[in-house]
Amino acid sequence: MASDEEGEVCDYFYDDDDAEEDAAAGLEEDSSPPPPPPHGADYWAITQETVFAAQKQDLSTVMNLLNIKKYQARALLIHHRWRIDGIYDSLDKGRECMLRNAGIVLQENNSMVAAGSTTPWRTVTCKVCFEEFSMAAVSTMDCGHCFCNDCWTGHFHAAVESGKKQIRCMEVKCSAFCDENLVLFLLGQKYPDMAKRFNRFLLESYIEDNASVKWCPSTPNCGHAIRVGTGERYCEVECPCGLSFCFNCMAHAHSPCPCPIWEKWNAKRSEGENIKWILANTKSCPKCFKAIEKNGGCNLVRCKCGQCMCWLCGGGTGMDHTWTSIAGHSCNRYKEESRGKTADTSREQMERYKHYHDRFKIHGDSYSVEKQKLGATIAEQVRLLESDKDRPLAIRDGDWLTRAHRRLLVSRQVLSRSYVFAYYMFGGGCQLRTLPVPAARRAGASLLGVARNLFEDQQEQLEQHVEHLSRSLAEAAVVAGTPEAEIVRQKQAAVTLAKTVERLCGEMYKCIQDELLTLLVEPMTIAAYRPDGPDRARELAA
Repeated sequence: MASDEEGEVCDYFYDDDDAEEDAAAGLEEDSSPPPPPPHGADYWAITQETVFAAQKQDLSTVMNLLNIKKYQARALLIHHRWRIDGIYDSLDKGRECMLRNAGIVLQENNSMVAAGSTTPWRTVTCKVCFEEFSMAAVSTMDCGHCFCNDCWTGHFHAAVESGKKQIRCMEVKCSAFCDENLVLFLLGQKYPDMAKRFNRFLLESYIEDNASVKWCPSTPNCGHAIRVGTGERYCEVECPCGLSFCFNCMAHAHSPCPCPIWEKWNAKRSEGENIKWILANTKSCPKCFKAIEKNGGCNLVRCKCGQCMCWLCGGGTGMDHTWTSIAGHSCNRYKEESRGKTADTSREQMERYKHYHDRFKIHGDSYSVEKQKLGATIAEQVRLLESDKDRPLAIRDGDWLTRAHRRLLVSRQVLSRSYVFAYYMFGGGCQLRTLPVPAARRAGASLLGVARNLFEDQQEQLEQHVEHLSRSLAEAAVVAGTPEAEIVRQKQAAVTLAKTVERLCGEMYKCIQDELLTLLVEPMTIAAYRPDGPDRARELAA
């Protein structure tokens, strides 16, 4: 798959004999589960019943950290899109400055509150309706602005009706937020439905305004929202419903293909069947290169541009012909020719797309078969093996079959998506823009060419070992009466191949992230490689 013309080919190959010797060194070592990947992800699945508990955790953290009220903590978290690490970073500017930038006003010692507590019989004039009210019939916000409860209630009702989660003071040019407890209390007295709606807004803000929480994109929606840890934007996660998706773009899991490339591929896949039909049923005019379809008649075809061509070989001819031959033209002998500058680049691009699309689809179809049919066979073999109580415990353990099958499925998906990445990364009109190469390096092999050879060499090796692992698992026959020595042999072969494909997948990810994506003008990144696929989100307790 690597080309000598692109640069130096990486002289790297893997010897199965060495791996088998390592596996034979100890059965217990091979049967132990592999170490978890570094920086284990922290994913939580939230439902409508547990969203309150999830929200309460973050609110309590900020309230205790800054000694502020609940609604002030909520306003601050919404301002930072519920990123607590963002609040820690803003603390460098000082507590008061951070709160002021978020529109939060701390309660001041104003005379209205003090007078109301000592002289409740005193009356005040509401600056909205200009009526006189006792201190018991008015409310004062932390900013010190005081209005009657009826005017506050009308203001709250209008704000909630317009869909606001945060309600600001009625005073002109005042940016202070109103106490949500007061909003709920006053609305509950006159508009209980609006109070419930506002309370629902407060809960929903934890998901809708939170950069670390997104609804699962399953259809129909399973009702789960997934919360990821800080700095885990480019990651893939498995929802409890079983759907694996990219947290960044919300598409189905697609690593090692970056999000922008995967989006382009999905948009282009709708053209796939049309391209296949064009390649199978048309030929290009040798003059104008437009696609021509032949629906009858002899093998002399005339394009709209006036050029005549032979349908058998696609070469240009004259008009004189019979039903069996074309004057001055013969194409029964194969000729090695270079199309040069007159090449039909549009057809070349279609053929190039078909090359990568076919391999993308072949591995995708193999994944489906291996998941359903081979998966059922593996599950039955594990059941038979573990139910045979006459064998030693080390032999009865069938987890090695399950793990090897899981590695096979993950590596199939990695291979399938790697062809999508290669289609856009290398050559043709689809090539992504790369950074300029210094003049000192132009004389030698390009960085892209060297990285491409490394990538395609790893891709080829991975493809070979994945097919070997698939064949090995398909041929494994663990049934009643199978000799223990045969089970040990099958176990060693499966464990060795599973470790090999895991290592090759990891190296391919590293090549893409460190060698290829760093050459692009547009910054891109991919989710980290997980040998067992995306991590599963844990259910958050209420």
